[in-house]
Amino acid sequence: MRGIPVVIEAKFESNFKITASQLESAITPKTKALLLCSPSNPSGAVYSKSELRSLADVLANHPGIFVISDEIYEHINFIGGHETIAQFADMKERTVLINGVSKAYAMTGWRIGYMAGPAWLAKACDKLQGQTTTGATTIAQKAAAAALSGDQSCVSEMNKAFKRRKELIVKLVREIPGIKVYDPDGAFYVFPKVDAYYGKSFNGTKITSSTELCLYLLEHAHIATVPGEAFGDPDCIRISFATADEKLVDAMKRMKDALGTLA
Repeated sequence: MRGIPVVIEAKFESNFKITASQLESAITPKTKALLLCSPSNPSGAVYSKSELRSLADVLANHPGIFVISDEIYEHINFIGGHETIAQFADMKERTVLINGVSKAYAMTGWRIGYMAGPAWLAKACDKLQGQTTTGATTIAQKAAAAALSGDQSCVSEMNKAFKRRKELIVKLVREIPGIKVYDPDGAFYVFPKVDAYYGKSFNGTKITSSTELCLYLLEHAHIATVPGEAFGDPDCIRISFATADEKLVDAMKRMKDALGTLA
């Protein structure tokens, strides 16, 4: 038996967040878990404490459902603090937190992640993983422990840099005609709505999807973006701002120029 995913659409118009009523409507007698991501990749959406409480209130009526909460972007947050659904007493034993050192500590290549949850469930996961994957190197484990237990000032400094870059790229994207962009509250991506360019052409080649638009930008602007189809929203593309300010300025200028040649 395999699980069947039920997708709840979080659209641009709702700042890429689901509502309590959407969650209630999606639950069936077979529902086992809610997969939640905040701050979110690709949208940068961040759930507030009150929004998480409203989701928890729905789940209170369905005690058999667990929450698997992806919080890998916990420290890349532009609204003053991280909130987790696990903070509520009635959700603590029903929530599995997924996190790691790749984002906050720029240790992407070390491949260290971790989970936190009820002891019985953590032990079961350890037993399963021990038979299916190889172990992380001791060097990576020691480095991760040092990152998590050491001075955290580097994290706050990096968060300030990401906030500055976020404000810069939102401004630059908004200067491109036809594009709409949600101002993200966390993570290091913008997920602009680009469907205004669908149906336009260059040298006889028509753009009909975000995948085709991303390929066009790669070939003609020499910038790499990710199609929204990969994330369930074909009207958008993902742009990372995890790079230097001057590179963002140059990339968005090339993007604006390339899109300006479509007719």
